[in-house]
Amino acid sequence: MKLTLVTDAWEPQVNGVVRTLSTTVRLLNARGVRVQVISPDQFWSVPMPSYPEIRLAMTTRRRITKLINGFGPDALHIATEGPLGWLARGWALRRGFAFTTSFHTRFPDYVQARIGLKPERVWRVLRRFHGPAHAVMVATPRLAAELNSYGLAQTRLWARGVDVEQFRPDVPPHPAAAGLKRPLALHVGRVAVEKNIEAFLAAPWPGDRLVVGDGPALDGLQRKFPHAHFTGALHGAALASAYAAADVLAFPSRTDTFGLVMIEALASGTPVAGYPVPGPLDVVGAGGFGPDGRAPGRIGAVAHDLGEAMHKALAARRADCVAYGRRFGWDACVDQFLAALVTGDGHTVPPLPAPFALPQVA
Repeated sequence: MKLTLVTDAWEPQVNGVVRTLSTTVRLLNARGVRVQVISPDQFWSVPMPSYPEIRLAMTTRRRITKLINGFGPDALHIATEGPLGWLARGWALRRGFAFTTSFHTRFPDYVQARIGLKPERVWRVLRRFHGPAHAVMVATPRLAAELNSYGLAQTRLWARGVDVEQFRPDVPPHPAAAGLKRPLALHVGRVAVEKNIEAFLAAPWPGDRLVVGDGPALDGLQRKFPHAHFTGALHGAALASAYAAADVLAFPSRTDTFGLVMIEALASGTPVAGYPVPGPLDVVGAGGFGPDGRAPGRIGAVAHDLGEAMHKALAARRADCVAYGRRFGWDACVDQFLAALVTGDGHTVPPLPAPFALPQVA
């Protein structure tokens, strides 16, 4: 099987969308799927206004047509609503080629946070983009219900996973945590206004705070909160060691569709605190025992007062967090992705040959 994946978010960007897509591609390759990735690094690009780390590909319909036609895919998945996504969508519509999309980012909320534009205006654009898709893949049932309320009813679940070999509780703590006052509260993610990191840094807390990540708001937050500790972006083993060193992960964002960092923290044995909004509710649950209330014990807490949630999350046992975090295996996520794909004529993608199936992570 041949799949063309078109995305405006790709390496060297560092975020949950890129980690999700790159991991999915790697596991699809392991199952025998040939994947053509069309991404900004293949074209001349310009920095996105106010988001210079994100590059916007500047290319033409002819170039995209040549790339896709040359590969001859059986299926097309458009992951993002950027310039490349729109060009690939146009290619598919002109040829009557069925395709799928995914909804990773709440752009209406992001745009409102940055420039004050009403979300309804952005939703109109998103409805136009995703409307012709055979399926729109979403991370949670809650997000599916939200998209349905905006007229996008063709959603399919594509959950998120965690690398349980990398994120685990027995890795050495990051050196940046040495000598910091306990309990140590951690934030991991892009340092930008829509992540609401200031709420984390301003919340009452008896210990130190560690912020992992880069972004346009970094300099301002460092000046405003000189007693907080900032590491910049961390990856791989260094990131895993930051999770393992913390006593709680704070997730103050109110705009994320899921929040991959939360399940990475849980797999590392670190409980999660957040607001009672989509994302934390889908991982931690309203009561702190998972969204279905079936976690082995408390794994975190949500509250309208973030400081209260952070304090309450400290009651969680690390072993319970690990047990719950390990439920998010990537193989099941790839199964869902494949089940939602369609061929160009709109048929379900046939099952892959058994020899390519990967063992499930316990």
